[in-house]
Amino acid sequence: QVHRFKFISDSKNTVDGFIAHEVQAVVPEAITGEKDAINEDGSIKPQGIDQSKLVPLLTAALQETIAKVEALEAEVSKLRSK
Repeated sequence: QVHRFKFISDSKNTVDGFIAHEVQAVVPEAITGEKDAINEDGSIKPQGIDQSKLVPLLTAALQETIAKVEALEAEVSKLRSK
């Protein structure tokens, strides 16, 4: 899922992105840290996402989608020419 959110450390800016613990279920190697981790002083120890590790998966999904769209367009074209 893509979410729109504000970081606790920058509450003025809204960003679109992924929630680390949700990504971890799909691409665990892209995530550092643990969900809901707390530092010794009680402050939040946030997880991180290495989004570059998502790029190959997103590219493959886009390529698959493009191939399906092209096949459907060819089928529609074929049906229209009958």
